[in-house]
Amino acid sequence: MKFTLRIWILIIALLFAFLMITTPGLLFSKGAMIKSVESNSTEFNSGIRAGMIITQLNSVKITNAGDYLQAASLITAQSKVVMTTNEGEFIYLADGIPQITVSDIQKTKIKTGLDLSGGARALVRPENASLNSEQINELVQITSQRLNAFGLSDMNIRAVSDLQGNKFMLVEVAGATPEDLRELVGKQGKFEAKIANQSVFEGGERDIADVCRSDAKCAGIESCQQSQQGTYYCNFRFAVYLTQKAAEKHAAATANLSLDETGQYLKEKLYLYLDDKEVDSLNVAADLRGRATTDISIQGSGTGASQEDAYNDAKANMNKLQTLLLTGSLPYKLEVVKLDSISASLGKEFTKGLIYLGLFVFAAVSIAIFAKYRKIKLTLAVILTMFSEALLTLAIAAFIKWNLDAPGIAGIIAGIGTGVNDQIVMLDESSSGESSSIKERIKRAFFIIVGAFFTIVAAMIPLFWAGAGMLKGFALTTIIGVSAGILITRPAFADIIKQIQE
Repeated sequence: MKFTLRIWILIIALLFAFLMITTPGLLFSKGAMIKSVESNSTEFNSGIRAGMIITQLNSVKITNAGDYLQAASLITAQSKVVMTTNEGEFIYLADGIPQITVSDIQKTKIKTGLDLSGGARALVRPENASLNSEQINELVQITSQRLNAFGLSDMNIRAVSDLQGNKFMLVEVAGATPEDLRELVGKQGKFEAKIANQSVFEGGERDIADVCRSDAKCAGIESCQQSQQGTYYCNFRFAVYLTQKAAEKHAAATANLSLDETGQYLKEKLYLYLDDKEVDSLNVAADLRGRATTDISIQGSGTGASQEDAYNDAKANMNKLQTLLLTGSLPYKLEVVKLDSISASLGKEFTKGLIYLGLFVFAAVSIAIFAKYRKIKLTLAVILTMFSEALLTLAIAAFIKWNLDAPGIAGIIAGIGTGVNDQIVMLDESSSGESSSIKERIKRAFFIIVGAFFTIVAAMIPLFWAGAGMLKGFALTTIIGVSAGILITRPAFADIIKQIQE
Protein backbone atom coordinates (compact mmCIF):
# COMPACT_ATOMS: atom_id res chain seq x y z
CA MET A 1 0.00 0.00 0.00
CA LYS A 2 1.22 3.48 -0.86
CA PHE A 3 1.39 5.74 2.17
CA THR A 4 -0.07 9.05 1.05
CA LEU A 5 0.11 12.30 3.01
CA ARG A 6 -3.38 11.73 4.46
CA ILE A 7 -2.44 8.25 5.67
CA TRP A 8 0.77 9.58 7.24
CA ILE A 9 -1.25 12.28 9.02
CA LEU A 10 -3.49 9.54 10.47
CA ILE A 11 -0.49 7.48 11.60
CA ILE A 12 1.18 10.47 13.28
CA ALA A 13 -2.13 11.47 14.92
CA LEU A 14 -2.53 7.96 16.34
CA LEU A 15 1.00 8.00 17.75
CA PHE A 16 0.35 11.34 19.46
CA ALA A 17 -3.00 10.00 20.70
CA PHE A 18 -1.28 6.99 22.29
CA LEU A 19 1.20 9.28 24.06
CA MET A 20 -1.59 11.59 25.29
CA ILE A 21 -3.62 8.69 26.69
CA THR A 22 -0.95 6.57 28.33
CA THR A 23 1.48 7.33 31.12
CA PRO A 24 4.62 5.63 29.74
CA GLY A 25 6.48 5.62 33.06
CA LEU A 26 3.58 3.85 34.82
CA LEU A 27 2.30 1.62 32.02
CA PHE A 28 3.87 -1.55 33.41
CA SER A 29 4.22 -0.44 37.05
CA LYS A 30 2.73 -2.40 39.93
CA GLY A 31 1.87 -1.12 43.38
CA ALA A 32 -0.51 1.27 45.14
CA MET A 33 -0.38 4.99 44.38
CA ILE A 34 -0.66 7.37 47.34
CA LYS A 35 -3.50 9.85 46.75
CA SER A 36 -3.16 11.88 49.95
CA VAL A 37 -1.24 11.95 53.25
CA GLU A 38 -2.74 13.41 56.42
CA SER A 39 -0.88 16.61 57.34
CA ASN A 40 1.29 16.38 60.49
CA SER A 41 0.87 12.59 60.57
CA THR A 42 3.85 10.31 61.26
CA GLU A 43 3.85 9.31 57.60
CA PHE A 44 3.88 12.95 56.44
CA ASN A 45 6.71 13.85 58.82
CA SER A 46 8.67 10.83 57.57
CA GLY A 47 8.66 12.30 54.06
CA ILE A 48 5.92 10.18 52.47
CA ARG A 49 4.01 12.24 49.90
CA ALA A 50 1.09 11.95 47.52
CA GLY A 51 2.08 10.60 44.11
CA MET A 52 4.51 8.00 45.43
CA ILE A 53 3.94 4.35 44.55
CA ILE A 54 4.10 1.81 47.37
CA THR A 55 5.70 -1.43 46.19
CA GLN A 56 6.31 -3.12 49.54
CA LEU A 57 4.99 -2.73 53.08
CA ASN A 58 6.68 -4.62 55.93
CA SER A 59 8.07 -7.29 53.58
CA VAL A 60 4.66 -7.73 51.89
CA LYS A 61 4.78 -7.18 48.13
CA ILE A 62 2.20 -4.60 47.02
CA THR A 63 0.83 -4.96 43.49
CA ASN A 64 -2.42 -3.02 43.86
CA ALA A 65 -4.50 -1.01 46.34
CA GLY A 66 -6.13 -4.17 47.70
CA ASP A 67 -2.75 -5.62 48.70
CA TYR A 68 -1.88 -2.39 50.52
CA LEU A 69 -5.15 -2.22 52.46
CA GLN A 70 -4.72 -5.82 53.60
CA ALA A 71 -1.12 -5.24 54.72
CA ALA A 72 -1.90 -1.88 56.37
CA SER A 73 -4.70 -3.41 58.46
CA LEU A 74 -2.08 -5.49 60.31
CA ILE A 75 -0.09 -2.44 61.48
CA THR A 76 -0.52 -1.57 65.15
CA ALA A 77 0.56 1.39 67.26
CA GLN A 78 4.25 1.60 68.22
CA SER A 79 5.21 -0.99 65.60
CA LYS A 80 8.04 -0.54 63.14
CA VAL A 81 6.94 0.18 59.59
CA VAL A 82 9.14 -0.27 56.54
CA MET A 83 7.48 1.24 53.47
CA THR A 84 9.21 0.86 50.12
CA THR A 85 8.20 3.26 47.37
CA ASN A 86 9.41 4.24 43.93
CA GLU A 87 11.19 7.18 45.60
CA GLY A 88 12.99 5.25 48.31
CA GLU A 89 12.46 3.40 51.58
CA PHE A 90 10.82 5.00 54.63
CA ILE A 91 11.20 3.57 58.15
CA TYR A 92 9.22 4.96 61.06
CA LEU A 93 7.39 4.05 64.26
CA ALA A 94 3.66 3.79 63.54
CA ASP A 95 0.87 5.48 65.46
CA GLY A 96 -1.50 2.87 64.08
CA ILE A 97 -2.88 2.24 60.59
CA PRO A 98 -1.09 4.63 58.17
CA GLN A 99 -3.00 7.88 57.70
CA ILE A 100 -2.83 7.81 53.92
CA THR A 101 -5.26 7.00 51.14
CA VAL A 102 -4.24 4.96 48.13
CA SER A 103 -5.62 3.84 44.79
CA ASP A 104 -4.60 1.54 41.98
CA ILE A 105 -1.99 3.06 39.68
CA GLN A 106 -3.59 5.26 37.03
CA LYS A 107 -1.87 3.96 33.90
CA THR A 108 -3.74 6.26 31.56
CA LYS A 109 -4.44 9.99 31.61
CA ILE A 110 -8.15 9.42 31.00
CA LYS A 111 -10.20 10.84 33.87
CA THR A 112 -13.51 9.18 34.62
CA GLY A 113 -16.61 10.81 36.03
CA LEU A 114 -18.72 9.61 38.92
CA ASP A 115 -20.71 7.30 36.63
CA LEU A 116 -17.57 5.18 36.34
CA SER A 117 -15.52 5.90 39.47
CA GLY A 118 -18.30 6.15 42.05
CA GLY A 119 -19.36 8.99 44.34
CA ALA A 120 -22.17 11.51 44.64
CA ARG A 121 -23.42 14.37 42.49
CA ALA A 122 -25.65 17.29 43.53
CA LEU A 123 -27.31 19.90 41.36
CA VAL A 124 -27.99 22.91 43.58
CA ARG A 125 -29.26 26.46 43.27
CA PRO A 126 -29.84 29.31 45.71
CA GLU A 127 -33.24 29.47 47.33
CA ASN A 128 -35.40 32.42 46.25
CA ALA A 129 -32.56 33.99 44.23
CA SER A 130 -31.82 34.31 40.53
CA LEU A 131 -28.08 34.67 39.94
CA ASN A 132 -26.15 36.02 36.98
CA SER A 133 -22.98 34.41 35.62
CA GLU A 134 -20.67 36.43 37.85
CA GLN A 135 -22.62 35.57 41.00
CA ILE A 136 -22.83 31.84 40.23
CA ASN A 137 -19.07 31.75 39.52
CA GLU A 138 -18.45 33.44 42.86
CA LEU A 139 -20.63 30.83 44.55
CA VAL A 140 -18.62 28.06 42.85
CA GLN A 141 -15.36 29.56 44.12
CA ILE A 142 -16.64 29.94 47.67
CA THR A 143 -18.08 26.42 47.73
CA SER A 144 -14.78 25.00 46.46
CA GLN A 145 -12.90 26.66 49.30
CA ARG A 146 -15.49 25.49 51.78
CA LEU A 147 -15.28 21.85 50.70
CA ASN A 148 -11.49 22.04 50.63
CA ALA A 149 -11.66 23.01 54.31
CA PHE A 150 -13.27 19.63 54.94
CA GLY A 151 -10.38 17.87 53.21
CA LEU A 152 -12.32 17.00 50.03
CA SER A 153 -9.87 17.34 47.14
CA ASP A 154 -11.17 14.75 44.66
CA MET A 155 -14.11 16.83 43.53
CA ASN A 156 -15.45 18.81 40.60
CA ILE A 157 -17.53 21.96 41.06
CA ARG A 158 -18.72 24.03 38.13
CA ALA A 159 -21.45 26.41 37.04
CA VAL A 160 -24.08 25.04 34.64
CA SER A 161 -27.29 26.32 33.10
CA ASP A 162 -30.32 24.91 31.33
CA LEU A 163 -31.93 25.98 28.06
CA GLN A 164 -34.13 28.49 29.91
CA GLY A 165 -31.05 30.28 31.23
CA ASN A 166 -31.46 29.16 34.86
CA LYS A 167 -28.12 29.03 36.68
CA PHE A 168 -27.11 26.02 38.79
CA MET A 169 -24.04 24.73 40.55
CA LEU A 170 -23.00 21.13 39.89
CA VAL A 171 -21.01 19.49 42.71
CA GLU A 172 -19.39 16.07 42.19
CA VAL A 173 -17.40 14.38 44.95
CA ALA A 174 -15.75 11.00 44.39
CA GLY A 175 -16.23 8.51 47.20
CA ALA A 176 -18.94 10.55 48.96
CA THR A 177 -22.45 9.37 49.79
CA PRO A 178 -25.59 11.39 48.97
CA GLU A 179 -26.07 12.09 52.68
CA ASP A 180 -22.50 13.44 52.93
CA LEU A 181 -23.03 15.71 49.96
CA ARG A 182 -26.42 16.93 51.15
CA GLU A 183 -24.87 17.77 54.52
CA LEU A 184 -22.00 19.67 52.91
CA VAL A 185 -23.83 21.71 50.27
CA GLY A 186 -27.31 21.88 51.78
CA LYS A 187 -26.29 24.38 54.47
CA GLN A 188 -25.42 28.01 54.03
CA GLY A 189 -22.42 27.62 56.32
CA LYS A 190 -21.14 29.67 59.25
CA PHE A 191 -17.59 30.78 59.93
CA GLU A 192 -16.82 31.81 63.49
CA ALA A 193 -13.75 32.66 65.57
CA LYS A 194 -13.81 32.03 69.34
CA ILE A 195 -11.53 32.81 72.25
CA ALA A 196 -12.19 31.06 75.58
CA ASN A 197 -15.38 29.68 74.06
CA GLN A 198 -16.63 33.22 73.38
CA SER A 199 -17.40 34.36 69.85
CA VAL A 200 -15.27 37.34 68.79
CA PHE A 201 -16.00 37.63 65.07
CA GLU A 202 -17.59 35.79 62.15
CA GLY A 203 -16.57 35.50 58.52
CA GLY A 204 -18.11 37.83 56.00
CA GLU A 205 -18.69 41.53 55.61
CA ARG A 206 -20.38 42.04 58.99
CA ASP A 207 -17.22 41.44 61.04
CA ILE A 208 -14.40 41.27 58.45
CA ALA A 209 -13.67 44.51 56.64
CA ASP A 210 -10.71 43.08 54.72
CA VAL A 211 -7.93 40.49 54.82
CA CYS A 212 -4.39 41.17 53.63
CA ARG A 213 -3.55 38.65 50.93
CA SER A 214 -1.19 39.88 48.20
CA ASP A 215 0.72 42.65 50.00
CA ALA A 216 4.07 41.38 51.33
CA LYS A 217 4.08 44.15 53.95
CA CYS A 218 1.15 42.60 55.82
CA ALA A 219 1.08 38.94 54.70
CA GLY A 220 3.69 36.28 54.05
CA ILE A 221 5.95 33.51 55.32
CA GLU A 222 8.17 34.92 58.05
CA SER A 223 10.68 32.21 58.93
CA CYS A 224 11.53 28.55 58.39
CA GLN A 225 13.43 26.42 60.90
CA GLN A 226 14.32 22.80 61.57
CA SER A 227 13.01 21.13 64.70
CA GLN A 228 14.96 18.80 66.95
CA GLN A 229 13.11 15.85 65.42
CA GLY A 230 14.53 16.73 62.00
CA THR A 231 11.33 18.06 60.45
CA TYR A 232 10.96 21.64 59.25
CA TYR A 233 8.35 24.24 60.11
CA CYS A 234 7.61 27.65 58.62
CA ASN A 235 5.63 30.45 60.28
CA PHE A 236 3.21 32.73 58.48
CA ARG A 237 1.48 35.93 59.51
CA PHE A 238 -1.20 38.08 57.87
CA ALA A 239 -3.30 41.06 58.87
CA VAL A 240 -7.06 40.96 59.38
CA TYR A 241 -9.06 44.18 59.42
CA LEU A 242 -12.14 43.96 61.63
CA THR A 243 -15.16 46.18 61.74
CA GLN A 244 -15.45 48.43 64.81
CA LYS A 245 -18.17 46.25 66.32
CA ALA A 246 -16.07 43.10 65.95
CA ALA A 247 -13.03 44.91 67.41
CA GLU A 248 -15.00 45.78 70.54
CA LYS A 249 -16.13 42.14 70.94
CA HIS A 250 -12.51 41.00 70.58
CA ALA A 251 -11.39 43.50 73.24
CA ALA A 252 -14.04 42.33 75.70
CA ALA A 253 -13.20 38.67 75.15
CA THR A 254 -9.43 39.13 75.70
CA ALA A 255 -9.42 41.77 78.46
CA ASN A 256 -8.98 39.34 81.37
CA LEU A 257 -6.93 36.61 79.68
CA SER A 258 -3.47 35.72 80.93
CA LEU A 259 -0.33 35.22 78.84
CA ASP A 260 1.38 31.93 78.12
CA GLU A 261 4.79 30.97 79.52
CA THR A 262 6.64 32.80 76.72
CA GLY A 263 4.82 36.06 77.41
CA GLN A 264 4.41 36.61 73.68
CA TYR A 265 0.90 35.20 73.22
CA LEU A 266 -2.38 34.91 75.08
CA LYS A 267 -2.89 31.68 76.97
CA GLU A 268 -6.14 31.08 75.13
CA LYS A 269 -5.92 30.47 71.43
CA LEU A 270 -8.14 31.78 68.65
CA TYR A 271 -10.20 28.84 67.39
CA LEU A 272 -11.71 28.95 63.91
CA TYR A 273 -14.92 27.04 63.17
CA LEU A 274 -16.77 26.27 59.97
CA ASP A 275 -20.32 25.00 60.51
CA ASP A 276 -19.39 24.44 64.17
CA LYS A 277 -16.46 22.24 63.14
CA GLU A 278 -13.00 23.34 64.23
CA VAL A 279 -10.76 23.88 61.22
CA ASP A 280 -7.76 25.56 62.88
CA SER A 281 -6.42 27.18 66.06
CA LEU A 282 -4.05 30.14 66.12
CA ASN A 283 -2.00 32.08 68.65
CA VAL A 284 -3.04 35.66 69.50
CA ALA A 285 -0.31 38.23 70.10
CA ALA A 286 -0.04 39.52 73.68
CA ASP A 287 -0.30 43.20 72.68
CA LEU A 288 -3.87 42.59 71.46
CA ARG A 289 -5.19 41.82 74.94
CA GLY A 290 -8.11 44.10 75.79
CA ARG A 291 -7.54 46.38 72.81
CA ALA A 292 -10.41 47.42 70.54
CA THR A 293 -8.22 47.45 67.50
CA THR A 294 -9.53 46.86 64.01
CA ASP A 295 -6.09 45.72 62.83
CA ILE A 296 -5.12 42.31 64.19
CA SER A 297 -2.49 39.81 63.10
CA ILE A 298 -3.14 36.11 62.72
CA GLN A 299 -0.28 33.66 62.50
CA GLY A 300 0.21 29.97 62.05
CA SER A 301 2.63 27.46 60.64
CA GLY A 302 3.21 24.65 58.20
CA THR A 303 5.40 21.56 58.56
CA GLY A 304 7.23 19.21 56.26
CA ALA A 305 10.12 16.80 55.85
CA SER A 306 12.05 19.46 53.93
CA GLN A 307 12.11 23.24 54.09
CA GLU A 308 10.36 23.42 50.71
CA ASP A 309 7.56 21.13 51.93
CA ALA A 310 7.16 23.20 55.10
CA TYR A 311 7.06 26.45 53.10
CA ASN A 312 4.42 25.09 50.70
CA ASP A 313 2.35 23.74 53.61
CA ALA A 314 2.50 27.09 55.42
CA LYS A 315 1.55 28.98 52.27
CA ALA A 316 -1.40 26.65 51.65
CA ASN A 317 -2.59 26.99 55.27
CA MET A 318 -2.34 30.78 55.08
CA ASN A 319 -4.26 30.95 51.80
CA LYS A 320 -6.98 28.68 53.18
CA LEU A 321 -7.43 30.78 56.32
CA GLN A 322 -7.47 34.03 54.37
CA THR A 323 -10.19 32.70 52.08
CA LEU A 324 -12.25 31.33 54.96
CA LEU A 325 -12.10 34.64 56.79
CA LEU A 326 -13.37 36.44 53.72
CA THR A 327 -15.90 33.88 52.49
CA GLY A 328 -16.51 31.46 55.36
CA SER A 329 -20.26 31.83 55.07
CA LEU A 330 -21.99 31.12 51.78
CA PRO A 331 -23.88 34.17 50.51
CA TYR A 332 -27.01 32.15 49.73
CA LYS A 333 -29.01 29.37 51.26
CA LEU A 334 -28.79 26.49 48.82
CA GLU A 335 -31.51 24.16 47.59
CA VAL A 336 -30.56 20.66 46.40
CA VAL A 337 -32.48 20.21 43.14
CA LYS A 338 -31.14 16.77 42.20
CA LEU A 339 -29.00 14.26 44.07
CA ASP A 340 -27.43 11.22 42.43
CA SER A 341 -25.20 8.44 43.72
CA ILE A 342 -23.33 5.52 42.24
CA SER A 343 -21.04 3.07 44.02
CA ALA A 344 -17.52 2.38 42.82
CA SER A 345 -18.36 -1.31 42.33
CA LEU A 346 -21.33 -0.43 40.12
CA GLY A 347 -19.08 1.93 38.22
CA LYS A 348 -16.58 -0.87 37.53
CA GLU A 349 -19.35 -3.19 36.37
CA PHE A 350 -20.73 -0.44 34.18
CA THR A 351 -17.28 0.10 32.66
CA LYS A 352 -16.94 -3.61 31.91
CA GLY A 353 -20.38 -3.60 30.32
CA LEU A 354 -19.42 -0.65 28.11
CA ILE A 355 -16.20 -2.38 27.02
CA TYR A 356 -18.12 -5.54 26.13
CA LEU A 357 -20.70 -3.44 24.30
CA GLY A 358 -17.96 -1.68 22.35
CA LEU A 359 -16.38 -4.99 21.35
CA PHE A 360 -19.78 -6.32 20.31
CA VAL A 361 -20.43 -3.21 18.19
CA PHE A 362 -17.01 -3.54 16.52
CA ALA A 363 -17.66 -7.22 15.77
CA ALA A 364 -21.23 -6.66 14.53
CA VAL A 365 -20.24 -3.80 12.23
CA SER A 366 -17.27 -5.77 10.88
CA ILE A 367 -19.44 -8.79 10.08
CA ALA A 368 -22.06 -6.59 8.40
CA ILE A 369 -19.45 -4.79 6.28
CA PHE A 370 -17.83 -8.07 5.21
CA ALA A 371 -21.24 -9.61 4.38
CA LYS A 372 -22.10 -6.60 2.20
CA TYR A 373 -18.84 -6.08 0.28
CA ARG A 374 -17.17 -9.52 0.53
CA LYS A 375 -13.70 -7.97 0.78
CA ILE A 376 -11.56 -8.52 3.84
CA LYS A 377 -9.37 -5.49 3.05
CA LEU A 378 -12.37 -3.15 3.04
CA THR A 379 -13.58 -4.67 6.29
CA LEU A 380 -10.16 -4.17 7.92
CA ALA A 381 -10.10 -0.58 6.67
CA VAL A 382 -13.46 0.10 8.37
CA ILE A 383 -12.25 -1.54 11.61
CA LEU A 384 -9.05 0.54 11.56
CA THR A 385 -11.04 3.74 11.05
CA MET A 386 -13.48 2.93 13.89
CA PHE A 387 -10.59 2.18 16.23
CA SER A 388 -8.75 5.36 15.16
CA GLU A 389 -11.74 7.61 15.81
CA ALA A 390 -12.32 6.13 19.27
CA LEU A 391 -8.62 6.52 20.14
CA LEU A 392 -8.44 10.10 18.89
CA THR A 393 -11.58 11.06 20.83
CA LEU A 394 -10.19 9.58 24.06
CA ALA A 395 -6.85 11.31 23.48
CA ILE A 396 -8.44 14.74 23.04
CA ALA A 397 -10.61 14.16 26.14
CA ALA A 398 -7.46 13.27 28.11
CA PHE A 399 -5.61 16.30 26.74
CA ILE A 400 -8.32 18.77 27.82
CA LYS A 401 -8.70 16.87 31.14
CA TRP A 402 -12.37 16.11 30.54
CA ASN A 403 -13.95 13.69 33.01
CA LEU A 404 -15.29 10.83 30.90
CA ASP A 405 -18.74 9.82 32.13
CA ALA A 406 -21.52 7.59 30.79
CA PRO A 407 -22.97 10.30 28.47
CA GLY A 408 -19.44 10.92 27.19
CA ILE A 409 -18.97 7.26 26.30
CA ALA A 410 -22.37 7.29 24.62
CA GLY A 411 -21.10 10.24 22.58
CA ILE A 412 -18.04 8.24 21.52
CA ILE A 413 -20.28 5.39 20.37
CA ALA A 414 -22.49 7.90 18.52
CA GLY A 415 -19.41 9.36 16.83
CA ILE A 416 -18.25 5.90 15.77
CA GLY A 417 -21.73 5.17 14.40
CA THR A 418 -21.65 8.38 12.38
CA GLY A 419 -18.20 7.41 11.11
CA VAL A 420 -19.39 3.98 9.99
CA ASN A 421 -22.28 5.61 8.18
CA ASP A 422 -19.86 7.95 6.36
CA GLN A 423 -17.60 5.05 5.45
CA ILE A 424 -20.52 3.12 3.96
CA VAL A 425 -21.41 6.19 1.88
CA MET A 426 -17.84 6.27 0.52
CA LEU A 427 -17.77 2.51 -0.05
CA ASP A 428 -21.06 2.58 -1.95
CA GLU A 429 -19.94 5.47 -4.12
CA SER A 430 -16.55 3.92 -4.82
CA SER A 431 -18.13 0.54 -5.64
CA SER A 432 -20.79 1.92 -8.00
CA GLY A 433 -20.52 1.01 -11.66
CA GLU A 434 -20.59 4.58 -12.91
CA SER A 435 -18.25 5.64 -15.68
CA SER A 436 -16.83 8.56 -13.64
CA SER A 437 -13.45 8.11 -11.94
CA ILE A 438 -13.24 6.80 -8.38
CA LYS A 439 -11.76 10.16 -7.37
CA GLU A 440 -14.91 11.97 -8.55
CA ARG A 441 -17.17 9.46 -6.83
CA ILE A 442 -15.39 9.81 -3.49
CA LYS A 443 -15.47 13.61 -3.85
CA ARG A 444 -19.24 13.36 -4.26
CA ALA A 445 -19.43 11.18 -1.14
CA PHE A 446 -17.42 13.78 0.79
CA PHE A 447 -19.94 16.46 -0.12
CA ILE A 448 -22.66 14.37 1.57
CA ILE A 449 -20.41 13.64 4.58
CA VAL A 450 -19.49 17.30 5.15
CA GLY A 451 -23.18 18.27 5.04
CA ALA A 452 -23.98 15.60 7.66
CA PHE A 453 -21.06 16.82 9.81
CA PHE A 454 -22.39 20.38 10.06
CA THR A 455 -25.88 19.04 10.79
CA ILE A 456 -24.60 16.94 13.70
CA VAL A 457 -22.53 19.79 15.16
CA ALA A 458 -25.50 22.15 14.92
CA ALA A 459 -27.64 19.60 16.78
CA MET A 460 -25.03 19.06 19.51
CA ILE A 461 -24.40 22.73 20.34
CA PRO A 462 -27.77 23.34 22.10
CA LEU A 463 -27.52 19.89 23.70
CA PHE A 464 -24.25 21.06 25.27
CA TRP A 465 -26.31 23.26 27.62
CA ALA A 466 -29.45 21.12 27.83
CA GLY A 467 -30.38 19.51 31.16
CA ALA A 468 -28.29 22.05 33.11
CA GLY A 469 -25.15 20.75 31.46
CA MET A 470 -25.73 17.12 32.47
CA LEU A 471 -25.40 16.03 28.81
CA LYS A 472 -22.23 18.02 28.12
CA GLY A 473 -20.18 14.83 27.93
CA PHE A 474 -22.38 13.35 25.21
CA ALA A 475 -22.38 16.54 23.13
CA LEU A 476 -18.65 17.20 23.56
CA THR A 477 -17.40 13.70 22.72
CA THR A 478 -19.77 13.48 19.75
CA ILE A 479 -18.43 16.78 18.38
CA ILE A 480 -14.83 15.67 19.01
CA GLY A 481 -15.46 12.31 17.32
CA VAL A 482 -17.07 13.66 14.16
CA SER A 483 -14.51 16.50 13.94
CA ALA A 484 -11.57 14.08 14.20
CA GLY A 485 -13.30 11.96 11.56
CA ILE A 486 -13.90 14.74 9.04
CA LEU A 487 -10.37 16.17 9.48
CA ILE A 488 -8.21 13.05 9.88
CA THR A 489 -9.76 9.60 9.53
CA ARG A 490 -12.21 10.11 6.63
CA PRO A 491 -9.56 11.54 4.25
CA ALA A 492 -7.18 8.71 5.14
CA PHE A 493 -9.97 6.15 4.69
CA ALA A 494 -10.73 7.63 1.25
CA ASP A 495 -7.10 7.13 0.15
CA ILE A 496 -7.09 3.57 1.51
CA ILE A 497 -10.24 2.46 -0.32
CA LYS A 498 -9.04 4.19 -3.52
CA GLN A 499 -5.95 1.99 -3.47
CA ILE A 500 -8.00 -1.11 -2.62
CA GLN A 501 -10.60 -0.50 -5.35
CA GLU A 502 -7.99 0.32 -7.98
